Amino acid sequence: MEQLLFLVIFYLLPTLISSIHNSTTGGCAIIRPPRDGGIRYRGLTQEQIRSVQILPVDYEIEYICRGSRIIVGPKVRKCLPNGTWTDMNQLSRCLLVCPRSWMSLVNGRVALLPPGQPVEGTVLHYSCHAGFLLEGFNISHCTKLGKWDSPKPFCIYDSNYTGKKKLYIGALFPMSGGWPGGQACLPAAQMALDLVNNRTDILPDYELELIHYDSMCDPGEATKLLYDLLYTEPIKIVLMPGCSSVSTLVAEAARMWNLIVFSYGSSSPALSNRQRFPTFFRTHPSATLHNPTRVRLFQKWGWTKIATIQQTTEVFTSTLDDLEERVKEAGIEISVRQSFLTDPAVAVKNLKRQDARIIVGLFYETEARKVFCEVFKEKLYGKKHVWFLIGWYADNWFKIKDPAINCTVENMTEAVEGHVTTEIVMLNPETVRGASNLTSQEFLAQLMSRLGGKNPEETGGFQEAPLAYDAVWALALALNKTVAPLRAKGWALEDFNYNNKEITAEIYRALNTSSFEGVSGHVVFDAQGSRMAWTLIEQLQGGSYKKIGYYDSTKGNLSWYGNDKWIGLGPPADQTKVIEEFRYLSQKLFVSVSVFAGLGILLGIVCLSFNIYNSSVRYIQNSQPYLNNMTAVGCVLALAAVFPLGIDGLHIQRSQFPVVCQFRLWLLGLGFSLAYGSMFTKIWWVHTVFTKKDEKKEKRKHLEPWKLYATVAVLLAIDVLSLLIWQIVDPLHITVEKFTKEAPKEDLDVLIQPLLEHCSSEKMNTWLGVVYGYKGLLLLLGIFLAYETKSISTEKINDHRAVGMAIYNVAVLCMITAPVTMILSSQQDASFAFASLAIIFSVYITLVVLFVPKIRRLITRGEWQSEQQDTLKTGSSTNNNDEEKSRQLERENRELQKIIQEKEERVTELRNQLAERQALRSRRRTSVQNQNQNHSVPSSQAEPPSYSPVTDKQSLPPSFSNSSNLYQGEGKLSRNNCHNSRLPLLYK
Repeated sequence: MEQLLFLVIFYLLPTLISSIHNSTTGGCAIIRPPRDGGIRYRGLTQEQIRSVQILPVDYEIEYICRGSRIIVGPKVRKCLPNGTWTDMNQLSRCLLVCPRSWMSLVNGRVALLPPGQPVEGTVLHYSCHAGFLLEGFNISHCTKLGKWDSPKPFCIYDSNYTGKKKLYIGALFPMSGGWPGGQACLPAAQMALDLVNNRTDILPDYELELIHYDSMCDPGEATKLLYDLLYTEPIKIVLMPGCSSVSTLVAEAARMWNLIVFSYGSSSPALSNRQRFPTFFRTHPSATLHNPTRVRLFQKWGWTKIATIQQTTEVFTSTLDDLEERVKEAGIEISVRQSFLTDPAVAVKNLKRQDARIIVGLFYETEARKVFCEVFKEKLYGKKHVWFLIGWYADNWFKIKDPAINCTVENMTEAVEGHVTTEIVMLNPETVRGASNLTSQEFLAQLMSRLGGKNPEETGGFQEAPLAYDAVWALALALNKTVAPLRAKGWALEDFNYNNKEITAEIYRALNTSSFEGVSGHVVFDAQGSRMAWTLIEQLQGGSYKKIGYYDSTKGNLSWYGNDKWIGLGPPADQTKVIEEFRYLSQKLFVSVSVFAGLGILLGIVCLSFNIYNSSVRYIQNSQPYLNNMTAVGCVLALAAVFPLGIDGLHIQRSQFPVVCQFRLWLLGLGFSLAYGSMFTKIWWVHTVFTKKDEKKEKRKHLEPWKLYATVAVLLAIDVLSLLIWQIVDPLHITVEKFTKEAPKEDLDVLIQPLLEHCSSEKMNTWLGVVYGYKGLLLLLGIFLAYETKSISTEKINDHRAVGMAIYNVAVLCMITAPVTMILSSQQDASFAFASLAIIFSVYITLVVLFVPKIRRLITRGEWQSEQQDTLKTGSSTNNNDEEKSRQLERENRELQKIIQEKEERVTELRNQLAERQALRSRRRTSVQNQNQNHSVPSSQAEPPSYSPVTDKQSLPPSFSNSSNLYQGEGKLSRNNCHNSRLPLLYK
């Protein structure tokens, strides 16, 4: 025992010391290359290679061989952090390759041991097919010289053989790689071959044989194997690839060799392209077969709007494109379509933001965990949401701990509860004996026996095994169906070669019309060569999947168990239900305002009646009663417009709404034109007469009523014309304004969509701008004229000051109301209240200001009684005292003006005389001074002339004296005093 321990320590100590040294130095020691080979050091020169002893961690070396030798074993090694190189338990050798031609045998088979390249030490075992005899050695060894130690044998026909002829199927079963489906599918196919070859009613003269290789589900490896299948004997009548990527390669190339391709494990929708893959069939349904089931469920639950999220891969993109076409045909809308490559966070947030409810998810199992972790974070689950997933995930996929997500198992379980899966039925759920005379349960029992008791969950392709089994049976039945048609044409199946299109066409027709019961269900193919199968529908209930139904896409039959469960009361709505709710005017407000408008109309009628009844009274006549009548009528029309302003969809039908719009427009337009136009005409005339020059006043003093009426008619005609053009060119119609959706107080999956009806036209803003601009100018001009004439008094229009006050009121209210109602147009109550109250206040103030003083005067003074009595007695009305005084003052004024004119003429004459006398005096004074200078008379002795101006008023003529008084200072009556001061005094 001690000696054994010593030997162990002796042999292991150098290795341990080297390992400790390497780990200490942080690298790996240089190793020796294989015999007849070398090592390529990347990034190092020859001098560096000679000097370096330790290579850094993660450094890679590559073995190379001399001459025609190839590397057997690891070709590249990498330095690990522990100071060792990768795969040191596997030797790397440089060996010679023996000729590959020895690896094929016509009418026979060759077994290569060990599998791989025919290098030194490889052994070939030869055997011939039934009906042939081997000529030569049945075994051959590859020597160190790169040559086989025996000649290549060959198979000769056995003339004494009376057995079956062999037909060969070239198959690629992925025993490893991304999908190792061949682990269970190959035994299932061999089971089917054994049963078919033992049947006397199926291909009695033939025997089917499977020639298979491991494709590793790798298109690159499959390319090399496909070359071997096609260019080595025997001729294969059919090719059977496995996974989708390999099937795509094989099916696209097989058309050049006139070969039928039959797949048992390909689900890519791209393989359904008949133009690209004209000879392709498969017992594995296309991934798009889920879509008819999904569409049927959408229709069952009444959903018309769905959303999708997919992983960006070809198979899911093709599936989603097919789903989009199918839902479009069914009248279902895909409202949201999201995709992601590795991180689904953004896509899930977009689904939440766009209120996705019914969501179809297309992604692999690992990505499904990432998606539902984000779903949990975004709360995109529960009674308002339903997820549709693929059914081939593991039953506990959401409970598997995944370091790529930060959600607990409880979080994931909560998020996935209630989702629905669709899965292709790969095992017939019914106890039916099909073409193979086996039920699905008997098939499983025999398969488990072939697998040697392996765990099905650890055996790749166990679920797809029934499809591989039925694929062999479909081929056998199709080949059996072609025997008679080929015999009639003088052909046989054994005559097939890669140039014979006739036999390929017969096999294609036989497969295309195949229909039989298999262990996977009813086997039938669509026009694209894809299997039509049942779909299993399951729902996750309480953490486990429950079958809730089956769907047969061939017949469109849905078998429903009725055990589906929902978190809410039932299947959720496909979108938030939006309830349209019209906003109507408050009826209390409408009734209240209508009462005031009605009283205003009554007041207007009273004022109008009063004005018409007393139109013969002088005081009423001097206020232009016809214009006042127009004002009263206009006020009544404006108040009448309040009623259609408050009428909405609550009172009338939608088709009648445009008529109400017309009433609003015309009543308000005509009412404004009559009421404001008549008042504007009065104030305009007063301003025109009493603010012009004196010489024009006299001409306009005599008021002609027809001009006033014509002015109102022009204003009214402008309004009528503009409204007619508006309604002809761009008539009013009903429009509906939508507001922000509101959530009800109750916890209901609905939203309230408030709506409000408006009267509008295509170019509403343009028309309102024209109308408001024109009316606004009239209002501003009315304010200006009222201000200019506020101090003028005239007998012809004795109420113009009241008219000015009414104009102020109307203008201010209109200028405030117009913009405010436009701003408040979306608030029906506020808009109506503001507009209607503005109309009511304007009308009330106008009627009160214009008519109440007249009524009060006639009542308090009783003027209408005396006027009527005088009229009955004399037949004519008498003048008013004020009018007589006015006329008398006018006569006196004219007489005074004549007197002033005469005085001015006399003053002018006297001024001329005074100027002549002053000139004469100046000449005399000049002549006297000249005479004094000539006689040299001293200026002190000279006497001034005795002339002095006349200053005594008594010496002037009376007329001159009187005229000069007009030009004296304060206290005297001057010309200006007479003309400007005295005349107003006379009017008093």
